[in-house]
Amino acid sequence: MGVFTSYLRIILLIFGVLAGIQIPGFVDQYGKSLNAHLVESERSLDEFRDEAEKFFDGDIEQLIAHYEASDDVVFQEGGQSISAIYQRHQLLLRALNEFNENVWSAYTQAFVSPVADIQQEVRSDFSYTVKLNPGAILFGLVCGLVLAIIGELFIRLLARPFRRSQHS
Repeated sequence: MGVFTSYLRIILLIFGVLAGIQIPGFVDQYGKSLNAHLVESERSLDEFRDEAEKFFDGDIEQLIAHYEASDDVVFQEGGQSISAIYQRHQLLLRALNEFNENVWSAYTQAFVSPVADIQQEVRSDFSYTVKLNPGAILFGLVCGLVLAIIGELFIRLLARPFRRSQHS
């Protein structure tokens, strides 16, 4: 059993290191995708911002209210469309600001409270690459060590009933 557990510890350590090295790359790709979506939403709002600047002192919310208050159904629906674009932009702006606060908030944003469609997009298009910068190496080693320790504790807990019966 001793040789098996030794190999299992090594396998868990290696698996943890390899998985841990991927996590910073995922967070980096999530941040870049979040930024790209924000830039795209900026472009989508540009024309409406110009219109809001021209007629409402730059207040896009007044522009939206004006569209939605119109008697014309086409303008009302246009106001709803502008509102949806504007709300998406605000969501992406908040998410990117949270992401850029510090390293911990970037990981939290990517895994705990992500923009769901962006996280799904990154997950489906994620390219498993080994980016060996100091942060990724440290993260990988910590993940490997934690996984090896958890595996060791799990093995000891499973082996405990057998050890007692062998000594009796």
